[in-house]
Amino acid sequence: MTERVVLAYSGGLDTSVAIGWIAEETGAEVIAVAVDVGQGGEDLDVIRERALACGAVEAEVADAKDEFADEYCLPAIKANALYMDRYPLVSALSRPTIVKHLVTAAHKHGAGVVAHGCTGKGNDQVRFEAGIQALGPDLKCIAPVRDYAMTRDKAIAFCEEKGLPIATTRKSPYSIDQNVFGRAVETGFLEDIWNAPTEDVYEYTRDPSLPREPDEVVITFEQGVPVAVDGRPVSVLQAVQQLNERAGAQGIGRIDMVEDRLVGIKSREVYEAPGALALITAHQELENVTVERELARYKRQVEQRWGELVYDGLWFSPLKRALDGFIDEANQHVSGDIRMTLHGGRAVVTGRRSDESLYDFNLATYDSGDTFDQSRAQGFIDIFALSSKIAAKRDSA
Repeated sequence: MTERVVLAYSGGLDTSVAIGWIAEETGAEVIAVAVDVGQGGEDLDVIRERALACGAVEAEVADAKDEFADEYCLPAIKANALYMDRYPLVSALSRPTIVKHLVTAAHKHGAGVVAHGCTGKGNDQVRFEAGIQALGPDLKCIAPVRDYAMTRDKAIAFCEEKGLPIATTRKSPYSIDQNVFGRAVETGFLEDIWNAPTEDVYEYTRDPSLPREPDEVVITFEQGVPVAVDGRPVSVLQAVQQLNERAGAQGIGRIDMVEDRLVGIKSREVYEAPGALALITAHQELENVTVERELARYKRQVEQRWGELVYDGLWFSPLKRALDGFIDEANQHVSGDIRMTLHGGRAVVTGRRSDESLYDFNLATYDSGDTFDQSRAQGFIDIFALSSKIAAKRDSA
């Protein structure tokens, strides 16, 4: 029986060429799998037909936008997940979504190998292969660009030689990955970290310095889930899409950073994530109102570790799964409304209200009606500071 390989297929030059390249290198039949996580671009049916025209024996396409939003973006919102305190895991979240469909297709079609288009120096090769090993430990992984030296020049030559139905001349100066949660841009002149990004780098956001009217928005959450925007019910996908449009129009969500890649190198990345950052900002503020102090302090530690696990490609790991349970529990009372002003590249919280609020006006006020018993404060301070006071006496002796 002929070996079969399932290929993560985007419809672009590299993965189109990879269909025939893998067949020549391995003698295997190739099944192309394309997954729509809100990256935009060509219609899925067009992509499917191209895969078949390039030599795939079968091609599957999956509209996974809602799945991606509900099962991958939402946990990141609940976790306030920002790798290195800035990056909302745009690409890292989409990889396990795609992996799930690749492994399902491999088992469905009797394939023993899964292929992807990653290089040998990025994070995505780890995310794909660690995920595939977790969901399909019986499967092997190959990467034509990494394993068979399929450079772009070779890909173009192969494409022209075989007469494949895909344009080979136009090449963006950047490497771009995008989905509904955001957009990642690297390479080209951005590799010189002294060079400032130019406006042509951006697509999801407008120039924040241009004058425009502020946009006020109210986001409603139930147990950490965004369920309404300005009082109108939304799915998680719709919440992200609407905030992408509205926050993006105000220039919100631009990130220019040098980040620590899993493989040990530092890389300059430019991200756009207007909807993601607006929703995380709102969610964080609602947690400030509704989550008890000690739980909130500990959750911040969990959030950092959760983000590192996801960034490192360990979405399906036991630790990440266990932390999900903690994060869901911590979100049980995160319900209410957050009002924000979107303007000038910033999402600024201006109002909070919640039936689950732990904010007690009568305890917080300094005016008449104050119910906080200030006479007890001195004794509390004496006991709280006692260990430090004893140590200070010893150390000054």
